[in-house]
Amino acid sequence: MTHTQSPAERYSAARTRAAQPQLRAFEDGLKFELDAFQREACACLEAGNSVLVAAPTGAGKTIVAEFAIYLAMQQSRAKVFYTAPMKALSNQKFQEFVAEYGAHEVGLLTGDSNINPGARIVVMTTEVLRNMLYADSDLLTDLAFVVMDEVHYLADRFRGAVWEEVIIHLPQPVRMVSLSATVSNAEEFGDWLQAVRGDTDVIVSEERPVPLEQHVLVKNNMLDLFDSTGLIGTHRVNPELVRLAHAGGRSAGGRGRGSGRQGGSAGGYRGHDKQRPQFDAGRMDRGDIVRMLDGKHLLPAIFFIFSRVGCDQAVRQVLRSGVRLTQDHEREEIRRIVDDRCRTLLDEDLGVLGYFEWLDGLERGVAAHHAGLLPAFKEVVEELFQKKLVKAVFATETLALGINMPARTVVLDKLEKFNGEARVPITPGEYTQLTGRAGRRGIDTLGHSVIQWAQGLDPQAVASLASRRTYPLNSSFKPTYNMAVNLIDQFGVARTRDVLESSFAQFQADRAVVDLARSVRQQEESLAGFETSMTCHLGNFEEYSSIRRRLTELEREGTKADNSLRGERDKRQREVANLRKQMRAHGCHHCPDREAHSRWAERWFKLKRQTDGLNQQISQRTGAIARVFDRVSDVLLGYGYLESDAGGTIALSESGRILRRIYAERDLLVAESLRRGLWRELDAASLAAMACALVFEPRREEGLIDARYLPKGPFRPALDDTQDLWSRIDDLERDHKLPGSNPLAVGLSLAMWKWARGAALSDVLYEAEMAAGDFVRWTKQTIDLLDQLSIAGDAEVGPTARAAMDAIRRGIVAYSSVA
Repeated sequence: MTHTQSPAERYSAARTRAAQPQLRAFEDGLKFELDAFQREACACLEAGNSVLVAAPTGAGKTIVAEFAIYLAMQQSRAKVFYTAPMKALSNQKFQEFVAEYGAHEVGLLTGDSNINPGARIVVMTTEVLRNMLYADSDLLTDLAFVVMDEVHYLADRFRGAVWEEVIIHLPQPVRMVSLSATVSNAEEFGDWLQAVRGDTDVIVSEERPVPLEQHVLVKNNMLDLFDSTGLIGTHRVNPELVRLAHAGGRSAGGRGRGSGRQGGSAGGYRGHDKQRPQFDAGRMDRGDIVRMLDGKHLLPAIFFIFSRVGCDQAVRQVLRSGVRLTQDHEREEIRRIVDDRCRTLLDEDLGVLGYFEWLDGLERGVAAHHAGLLPAFKEVVEELFQKKLVKAVFATETLALGINMPARTVVLDKLEKFNGEARVPITPGEYTQLTGRAGRRGIDTLGHSVIQWAQGLDPQAVASLASRRTYPLNSSFKPTYNMAVNLIDQFGVARTRDVLESSFAQFQADRAVVDLARSVRQQEESLAGFETSMTCHLGNFEEYSSIRRRLTELEREGTKADNSLRGERDKRQREVANLRKQMRAHGCHHCPDREAHSRWAERWFKLKRQTDGLNQQISQRTGAIARVFDRVSDVLLGYGYLESDAGGTIALSESGRILRRIYAERDLLVAESLRRGLWRELDAASLAAMACALVFEPRREEGLIDARYLPKGPFRPALDDTQDLWSRIDDLERDHKLPGSNPLAVGLSLAMWKWARGAALSDVLYEAEMAAGDFVRWTKQTIDLLDQLSIAGDAEVGPTARAAMDAIRRGIVAYSSVA
């Protein structure tokens, strides 16, 4: 039934549209109607404010960013920077904007791509914008909007600080469009944005654009996770699953309640015969699962498997089972796209890259997607999936972050993953992010998530995981050496401390301090009451109670320490005797209300201990970021990157200006190595190997690398000097209560050295024992560092770094889908 607007409603809507002419014009050009949260956010932008939009994956947050671009393009020179956390997402947004606005209006800056940087719309990684702000780049002129896509990356413990640096340092007139997944503390984050950026509206939507049906796959039966008898709104767990769990996964009676809705039926048992189905916890073969989903019209599907090897094995298993999800015309289209996208790959590399097996899977509608894949292959999988040519993708959780690949169904292989140290359950936030891929807006009326039954699965725990849609956004901000010298150069020490105090990290700490302080005040009131109740007219009862408490502790120790040395026993006994003497001599010992006072004293001491703990937490949190900055500054003063004049004013030294240009994780080690000339004797291949050792992080503990597996020539003595320097810096950091860093990892250095010297891809991947995608990723990070060395290095190192970049930027590393 359609709703007929009253005259008052029509008048109100007309006034609203008249007050927002830009939004009206923008909406008129769309092929769909804006949701309420989208319209509200766009209206805030037109009113001149910044916005934070927190909404589920696939809800259409980016339309708000597109409206910001639309507003900028109505002006003659205004520019928009669109930042994304990953290069792959940056590439995708670049291609979308080129299709919309034309190549002359759109640029791309990702570290290894530099296309049309002076354009009106420039897509970039967040690190690139941070570096531009510190360098006071000319490209910032006429900047009107900055879009921060996936701003919840601010919580990432490795890269999150960059988001805060950008937010703090953007020129004040620039308006921000912050797009976030649904986080439980969006208002707190919005309050911080308001504090540091000015007028910022917070728009939160928790509605999924496509409703999600959640199922558990038990053998070949799909059971609803929640009861579908009309109580679904209460999130009551399906009784059949509860019975199955109680039966230990062996069997369970009862009729499975599937989702028998039209247009995406999840099936389930709906027969009316007397024989009840017997479920056991055996897991279906993956090929059979794909066939079942296909039969129920639940493809395309993404299977999340928290292991690259597991993804590749799953694809092979499905192909071995004979699954074919494509028709002849689709296979022809797949071959055409693959030929076009991969034409730059060398023929001799195709075999080592597994190209032909990969193509066979694509032609049958099946593929893997993970960081070990060649970037070119991942991009093809994404494109074919979006075009509905690939129907089943087996992916690690990295696919859930940002890339536009919605599916009708998401299948979770397990509800736990290896975090590098142990197997841990996935969090509600991770579950929400993964299942957010289910349901294609404008295509599906329902999205489906399917959890595969496993022994020990607790349906109640799964229901709790599935019901909690939000997770908190917590800052990971911490001052670095590079950050310190850049801020001190711009603002001086005192202003820098103020800037750091304005970080979201300190904002959250201060908010916590407010709550702690409130608790302390309440407890201090109780302490005062307890103190009154234990007051004794014969003396200081706190003092008397302390004697009794100490006496009790020593007597308890005496009963436990039968085997202690005789000297210790004698010392303890003397102290006990002395305390008993003091206790009997104390005035309060003879008070008739002594035991009543003692009970109040026990409460007082217990609460006092809790209050002291809270006060200690407050002192640790207040000014915590500035304290870390002070320690960082002390290290920099010790090494001469900062210098103090006769008046005590601290400023950058000449060496500090070198450190300003080093944004690498090991910024101080790199700058100090350059200053000491440790790498001047290195040729291009050896410098590439050294840069690789500085950025490489092995996935597992490598142990010691035999010297035979290191590059020959000048590399080894330079490595010894660099490792010795690292050790000294690490000791100094720990002396200053800073966390220190891991030793250099040389596991990939020989392979990088060989690659720089022209070795074949097959030899290098064999040497590295590494997937092609990983090798490309580490090589690009090596190029990033070499690029910094080419700028910050002296007349000897700079040219060598440029030669090293050219030597390793070849073959699969040089491939780019956007250049």
